[in-house]
Amino acid sequence: MREEVIPGEEVGPGGAQHRHARARPPATGSHAAFIGPDAVPRARVDALLAAVPARDPGASRPESLARAERQRRRWATQVVVADELARRECAARGLEVPPEASAERLLAVAGSDVADLGSIVAAALAHSAAARVLLDALEAGQVVPEADVRDYYGRNRDRFLTPDALRRGVDPFGVTAPDDVLPYEIVREDVVRELRRAAGRRAFFGWLDLARGSVVYTHGHEHPGDPRHVDHEHRH
Repeated sequence: MREEVIPGEEVGPGGAQHRHARARPPATGSHAAFIGPDAVPRARVDALLAAVPARDPGASRPESLARAERQRRRWATQVVVADELARRECAARGLEVPPEASAERLLAVAGSDVADLGSIVAAALAHSAAARVLLDALEAGQVVPEADVRDYYGRNRDRFLTPDALRRGVDPFGVTAPDDVLPYEIVREDVVRELRRAAGRRAFFGWLDLARGSVVYTHGHEHPGDPRHVDHEHRH
């Protein structure tokens, strides 16, 4: 089942705390944010908002809907800024810069991705081709030590039971026959891919957290979890 991202809510990976720019927000105008001296046009945020359905107007009181809409704009700003940061990083790394992200791209992601990545990061990866290219490059650059692979295999024996052992309800952490567990040599490459993927995501989180430190948001476009505005919410 696929689950739509809820604008305004961010679920951090593993309870990680995200840093937010601390400079005083400039006055609202034609810009949503500044990355150094360069402006991120508010029109890009408006285009994304137009493509993402708002919450059901009959679902809540007017004041709650107004708050949700303000948070939706802040959420959309984060997605647009992440795309712009990723495009710049791709260019700096000599990676092929993908075409401009389409605001019409469906911003619905699997519920498991929201839990693993956080709603803003998951939506940014769905929206931004540059973010996906950067994530792939970071993942490809990860080196997984053999000791980590063997450790994962030993600690997660329940994942490597044979189909027959699963049917018989074998306890993977109890006494098992040699044929109840898939041999290390058979599953090793799958484990390496999984650990490399996890390491790539951690590298992406680290890069984005640092990159967002150079961003200054205009009034009304702050991070949804920035405690300096009254609507703030930061859920993990």
